[in-house]
Amino acid sequence: MGWETGVAKLRITYKKSAIGYAHDQKATLRILGLRRLGQSVVHEDTDSIRGMVHKVRHLVTVEEIPD
Repeated sequence: MGWETGVAKLRITYKKSAIGYAHDQKATLRILGLRRLGQSVVHEDTDSIRGMVHKVRHLVTVEEIPD
């Protein structure tokens, strides 16, 4: 049996259109799995995910889901 790390999760919701924003920001949304406005995805709370969310923070909302 492995140890449970208790990593928190983040719910990321696509709230604002990326039209008119840089290509790399659109690509970041796609990498996060966001395709349509209003869509939400859940990811583990890691440094790389936090960095991607920071890059598109003006287009998404984020809430922590306790483990």
